[in-house]
Amino acid sequence: MGKNLKVLMISSDRNVILSDSGVTARIREYGALVSEIHIVLLSDARHEFKDIQIAENVWVYPTNSFSNFMRPIDAAHLGKKIIFDKKFVRGGSLITADSLECGWAGLRVKNKWRIPLELQIHTDIFSPYFTGFQNKVRKFFAKKIIYGSDGIRVVSEELKSKILGVRPDANVFVLPIYVDREKIENASIKLDVRARYGWSFAILSVSRLSPEKNLSLALETLSLVRQRFPDTGLIIVGSGQEEGYLKSLAKKLNLSGAVEFAGWQEELASFYKTSNAFIQTSFFEGYGLSLVEAGLSGLPILTTSVGVAREFQDGRDLFICDSKESFTTRIIELIESNSKRESLRFNMKKALEGKLVSKEEYLNGLVSNWQKISAHIG
Repeated sequence: MGKNLKVLMISSDRNVILSDSGVTARIREYGALVSEIHIVLLSDARHEFKDIQIAENVWVYPTNSFSNFMRPIDAAHLGKKIIFDKKFVRGGSLITADSLECGWAGLRVKNKWRIPLELQIHTDIFSPYFTGFQNKVRKFFAKKIIYGSDGIRVVSEELKSKILGVRPDANVFVLPIYVDREKIENASIKLDVRARYGWSFAILSVSRLSPEKNLSLALETLSLVRQRFPDTGLIIVGSGQEEGYLKSLAKKLNLSGAVEFAGWQEELASFYKTSNAFIQTSFFEGYGLSLVEAGLSGLPILTTSVGVAREFQDGRDLFICDSKESFTTRIIELIESNSKRESLRFNMKKALEGKLVSKEEYLNGLVSNWQKISAHIG
């Protein structure tokens, strides 16, 4: 397919350096379809990562930078050197970057060697809730990076339309995140959430504990639901900067014993398959992988109108809510109606069958798009 193609990948995902991670396994599959992949990994000096080879034709080069500010600068320097040392040629090579920081570095490599650049955008950088100092810096550079890219890969049609609103002539390719449906559906159960925590109805959230995930809304909703059904609980799987704040809020709302902060978990099947409902309260999502995983696991879903949720029908496939009152009403409906829970389970799984791509379709689409971008010689 792309056997003569050389790829410089600039990434911020540290899982790529872990030999047993799903990210590393995915990159190895990419490597089987191209000539070489050289990955510049944005990392800190304190991690003390070493250059490693993770497949016969795939190498990882950490930046080991002394500050967050220096990571993209170091990535650009390292990327320029790799392009030269590994003899990348125009027409048979490309740079792909998986975030705006990486895109900034990729653009500098492109400007040095005229190797085309693919920018990956996985989250909604145009959302008014994409806030905070780092996100403001990202927004400041976003337009320049978008205009400097030869191709932009996104996970949804909604993101595509927003990018075209910024740059109408952009080459935007939609490739949904690959989800291993069979692995999720056939995964074994190792614990029962309700039995472990003693709740009759267990609500599950799988999310980073960060401001844009708006998990305070899930806690406030639980407080209201428990006024009618006090044996309802919430388990939050994930970690992040807001953990302390959310634990304090749970205490303030008198939710002691009703909320479990489970931390980051490698295996999620037991949580998905033994809970009663899945809740997503985000202000914005680029896609929403955990929502898809919950749907494939047969879990009724309640969510704000974000990311991939907008591609499903409210009331038939899932419940879309916009306030703690609407979340509360819908959860109570699920508690009281087994038939509604079963209907949502069945309809969501059926809807997902028509939306998810197979691994072969995903890999073919990925490499085919790489080939098209690599042929662009500016």
